[in-house]
Amino acid sequence: MVEFPPGKVCIVGSINMDLVVRAPRLPAPGETVSGDSYKTYPGGKGANQAVAAQRMGAQVSFIGAIGQDPHGVKVKAALEAENIDLTHLIVRENDPTGLGMITVAEGGENMIVVAPGANATMRAQDVRAASALIESSDCLLLQMEIPLAAVIEAASIARGAGVAVILNAAPARVLPAELIKLVDILIVNRVEAATLLGMEPNTDPGRMTLRLPALGVPTILLTLGAQGSILSNRGRPRRVPTPQVQAVDAVAAGDAFCGAFAACWRGIALKAKSPDEYTMVEQAALVASAAGALASTRQGAIPSLPLKDEVMALAATLKIGT
Repeated sequence: MVEFPPGKVCIVGSINMDLVVRAPRLPAPGETVSGDSYKTYPGGKGANQAVAAQRMGAQVSFIGAIGQDPHGVKVKAALEAENIDLTHLIVRENDPTGLGMITVAEGGENMIVVAPGANATMRAQDVRAASALIESSDCLLLQMEIPLAAVIEAASIARGAGVAVILNAAPARVLPAELIKLVDILIVNRVEAATLLGMEPNTDPGRMTLRLPALGVPTILLTLGAQGSILSNRGRPRRVPTPQVQAVDAVAAGDAFCGAFAACWRGIALKAKSPDEYTMVEQAALVASAAGALASTRQGAIPSLPLKDEVMALAATLKIGT
């Protein structure tokens, strides 16, 4: 396993308080299932990915919004404890902090409903106020839990400064061409890929892999849970395995994957346009896979995110397939 030097990762995204209920199984529509217990955890895709990248050794800055409420105080403290730069974390007086309602079944399968709260107030001008932070980073990591205008503005600023744009296109939605053309690395699961391609979610992943490069994004990672992921780097597909683990809570597995990959980006950029670039991208995908697997073995979102040493040790046991 190669070594990835630490870099600067900027994240523009969501931050929530998650209310997590554990239950024997997920309810069917209209059904009530008795849960075993519930806990509150700081979360939100943006915040989760920020902590994931920081724990992988990156220097992380976070741009987002919380409410002036007890949940906001707690989630801010959680990011401060990780030494994440919160210079551009906005506190809204009249909006609540975002809230995630999560049910986790035995085995780790989950259902999530998010009330965006202050996340929905993120505007293009809020992002422009932090443009210097984006421009000084090695990569920008984005998700789709804040308004589209803010996401596009952040991607535009990064592209103008030559900063790599990584988009985790979650939750699933159709994306405008204006945004897609600004993306260097796209990370999607099967449902998100199907939405982008106008295909059925149960479509064979191999077919999706053949179609995804038509979006025009140079590097694409299609995550498939326990089946690993498929990497398409400049049109060359590769199978990325995932370690076999005992999953108990997959809520933050995808975020761990995204944050870990972003944390590796400086190492990839240093080999850009050299024969080693493909190898570095493949190795970063293995690191991301290991991080996602480890996160699924622990409860909660941020509490489940692994540290660099354990991720790298597990990633070293994996090899890229064909």
